[in-house]
Amino acid sequence: MPRTKQILDIESFPLILLNCSRSLKSMKMKHLLQTSVFILLINFVGAQAIYESIYSSKLEEEREIKLQLPRNYNVDDKVAYPLVIVLDGDYLFEPVAGNIDFQSYWDDMPGCIIVGINQAETRDTDLEFSDDMNLPTRDSSKFFEFVGMELLPYLEGKFDLTPFRVIVGHDLSANFLSYYLLKEVPLFRAYIALSPEFAPETSRRISERLPEMTEETFYYLATSDADIKVLREDILEADGLLKNVSNEKIHYKFDDFQDANHYSLVGRAIPKALNEIFAMFKPINGKEYKEKVLTFSGTPFEYLTKKYDDIEYFYGFKKPVIENDLRAIAAACEKKNDEESLEKLAKLAQKTYPDSMIGAYYLGLYYETAGRPKKALQRYQSGLLLTPSQFIDKDVLLDKIYKIKDEFGN
Repeated sequence: MPRTKQILDIESFPLILLNCSRSLKSMKMKHLLQTSVFILLINFVGAQAIYESIYSSKLEEEREIKLQLPRNYNVDDKVAYPLVIVLDGDYLFEPVAGNIDFQSYWDDMPGCIIVGINQAETRDTDLEFSDDMNLPTRDSSKFFEFVGMELLPYLEGKFDLTPFRVIVGHDLSANFLSYYLLKEVPLFRAYIALSPEFAPETSRRISERLPEMTEETFYYLATSDADIKVLREDILEADGLLKNVSNEKIHYKFDDFQDANHYSLVGRAIPKALNEIFAMFKPINGKEYKEKVLTFSGTPFEYLTKKYDDIEYFYGFKKPVIENDLRAIAAACEKKNDEESLEKLAKLAQKTYPDSMIGAYYLGLYYETAGRPKKALQRYQSGLLLTPSQFIDKDVLLDKIYKIKDEFGN
């Protein structure tokens, strides 16, 4: 399904960002959004999960997993994706996969390889902890090893994966995922614990482990006002410990939802957790533009470079600069009269999108800003035979061309 396209001058970018919520109030935009969401849901329902059975020598039995691949996934593209492991996959896989599919469609997060482990018949054994050490038992240690020593290597051999791995659990499985964090070399970079049934000592152990972490790590914890009482008490106690952890590498987020119970909080927590984990990946919005881009101590282009370097460092893959962010930085360049940054941005746009009108547009914009109308005219005209983008088409280029001709003649 093609995305909604709005053709707008770059000068209007800040206003559009800041007023986008107001524009959604119009009936036309409401209808468009509702239609888009409806079609997205149809597409997702039509894309059934892939079921596979894997024999585990640790468990001495077959285990069923569910797989969902990113949209337009092509093994020949050699694109690496983050991995998301979902425990309690029987019921937790679909809400996680649906939210990832939706958010990645709108570029709020990258596409991911999502793997759910079905545990309906083995859950108690898989996730139990001992009464003495409050660690996995002999039987649940086998499941622990199955995930780390069999499933992950299998997936790494099957797909191109980035080093950024996420694990999600609810109730007992939310406690169990913490054991991977406690390893000397943790297996995951992000942990989503939804109303965990903490074993005694688990929250204390996590609070002692997090200060030692040397890699960027995310830990998300959630409960609700109508959560199971004993779980809620332990979770609030855990939050009291974790919110005081001092380590710049740790990104901790806690949500205490109102009007939600042990099960309904899952539907509210998953998008919040993903939003927090992939906050850095998101396109520049009005808030970021106003509070970070315009106030950045360096140039607008340096801000863009740092943003994308941080994405590569944190998530383990290189994200091509998107058109939305080009527009935001171009607007900041014009606002700050920074021609040097605008020139660098134009060259980056042309390099990133060589067959698109984008490069021609921004090079034309640079020359126009630099007071070189003839060069600007040439660049705008050169883009007429190239491929339109989400925001740049022939009408946009022709408007620029006619404007220059009106001001400076043929």
